[in-house]
Amino acid sequence: MKRDQDGYQESAYMEITVVLIWAMQEQSSHFTGLCLAGQESKLHWPCPSHPVAFPLAQCLSRSPDGRQPLSPQLPNSPVRNISVCVTNCPTLIVMVGLPARGKTYISKKLTRYLNWIGVPTREFNVGQYRRDLVKTYRSFEFFLPDNEEGLKIRKQCAEAALRDVRHFLSDEDGHVAVFDATNTTRERRETIFKFGEENGYKTFFVESICVDPDVIAANIVQVKLGSPDYIDCGNDEATEDFMNRIECYKNSYETLDENLDKDLSYIKIMDVGRSYLVNRVMDHIQSRIVYYLMNIHVTPRSIYLCRHGESEMNILGRIGGDPGLSPRGKEFAKNLAQFINNQNIKDLKVWTSQMKRTIQTAEALGVPYEQWKVLNEIDAGVCEEMTYEEIQEHHPMEFALRDQDKYRYRYPKGESYEDLVQRLEPVIMELERQENVLVICHQAVMRCLLAYFLDKTAEELPYLKCPLHTVLKLTPVAYGCKLESIFLNVEAVNTHRERPENVDVSRPSVDALMTVPAHL
Repeated sequence: MKRDQDGYQESAYMEITVVLIWAMQEQSSHFTGLCLAGQESKLHWPCPSHPVAFPLAQCLSRSPDGRQPLSPQLPNSPVRNISVCVTNCPTLIVMVGLPARGKTYISKKLTRYLNWIGVPTREFNVGQYRRDLVKTYRSFEFFLPDNEEGLKIRKQCAEAALRDVRHFLSDEDGHVAVFDATNTTRERRETIFKFGEENGYKTFFVESICVDPDVIAANIVQVKLGSPDYIDCGNDEATEDFMNRIECYKNSYETLDENLDKDLSYIKIMDVGRSYLVNRVMDHIQSRIVYYLMNIHVTPRSIYLCRHGESEMNILGRIGGDPGLSPRGKEFAKNLAQFINNQNIKDLKVWTSQMKRTIQTAEALGVPYEQWKVLNEIDAGVCEEMTYEEIQEHHPMEFALRDQDKYRYRYPKGESYEDLVQRLEPVIMELERQENVLVICHQAVMRCLLAYFLDKTAEELPYLKCPLHTVLKLTPVAYGCKLESIFLNVEAVNTHRERPENVDVSRPSVDALMTVPAHL
C-alpha cells in the first residue's frame, strides 16, 4: 500500500504564502493559529493533517520566477509607513516559561534546524553559564526569590550570556541567537528587548506554557534524567528538588499578554502544541521559526533510518541510477522485516523514495508505506551510473572540485548536498510532527537527515557513515539525540569514500582514487 506525497503541495505553497504575507502586513496586533487536525482555525492549512514545509525565505523575498527580489512595498499595502529592517538584521530569540516546560528542548531543536538550513545560529543557555560559574549544584534554595546571593549570580550569568550574544551577532557572522532562560517577568523581558533595540536586533519571544499535569510530569522526567544538575542524584530526590525549583518561579511568573505585550513579536505554545498564539511576525525568518515550532512536539518517540538493501549498482561501484536489489539486498529486506516486527513499534509509519531499491526493501515488510519523491537519491547529473574511476577519467576537474567542497559542489546538470538539504526540508517538518517513523532512503539523503538530528556541520555532513544493511535508531531527548546503530547481519559492499588528502585539480589519478572503496 502506498500514497504519493506530492498531490497537495502546489496549492499549499500558494495559500500558506498568502497567509504569511498577510500576517506580516496586517496592522492588527496579532493573529491566532490553532493547529488542531480537523478543527477550524484563523491560520488555515489546506491539509490540516499534513502541513507542508517550504522555503519561506525564497517565497517571501523573490518574485514568482525566483530571480528578482519583490518590491518591499506591495501595491495597495496598508502598512507602507511601517519601518522594519528587512535584511541584514540579526534575530534574538528569547525563550520564556517555567522550568520543565520544554524550553531547552525547543531551543536546541530550533538552533539545530536553523543551522541545518544554512542560517548561522547559536544557543546561549543561561543555566549552563550558572553551572560553569557555580561548579556544584546544591538545591532549589539557590532559586528562592529572597536568596540575594543566588539572585546576584543569576543576574551575572544572564549578563554574561547577553555579552556573548552581542559578540556572536555583531562581531561574528551570526544571524540568530537563542537566549535560553526562564525570563518569566515582564521586567526581565523588557531589559532583553531594550538590549536588542540598542544593538539593532529583532527580538522574538517563544513562550512554552504547560497546564497539563501529564505533559509536565513527562518533561520533568526528561530534565531529571538528562540535566547535569542531577547527574549524581536519585530519581526521587531529583524530582522533589525540581518541583521545589518550579515553585520558586511561580509567584513572580508573568506570561506574555495579548494587551500588555501587543507590540512584541512572539509565539505562545500551549501544552506542547495543542494551540498557539502568534503575534506580530515581522519577517521571513520569524515566519520560518513559527512554522517550525508549530510542527515539533516533545512526546517520546523514535525515528529509524536505513538505506535500501544492497543494489546491483552498489556491487559494481556505480552511483545513482534506479537498479533493483541484489540477492544480499533482498536478504536484508527480509531481516529488516523481522527486526521491525520484533521491535513491536506502536503506530509505525514507513516512508520510502520513489526508486526501485527502496520500494523493494519496503515491500518485504508487509505493511503500508508512503513514497516520497523528495527522498530520491541525490541527482548526479552527467555522472549518473558512472563509477568513481570513470568520473576521474572523463571529468577529472569535476571530481577534484567535489572533493574540495563536497557539500556545496553541484554535479553538472545535477544536485549538491546543499540542494538536497533544501529538498528534504518538508521531510524534516513532517518527521517533527510524527511519532514513530521508519525512513528507507539512500546514502546522501540519509546523511542529510542524520546531520539534522545529530547537529552536524555542513563540512561533516557529506562524510557521515551510513553503511548498507544497518538501521540507525534516533531517540530525541532533552539535551540531544540518542543514536543506536543496529547491523542486521547481512554483509554488503562498502560505499563510503573518505575525502582524499590531495584535492588539487591537477592531481594524479592515483591520488584521486586512493579512497575509492573496492567493488567489482
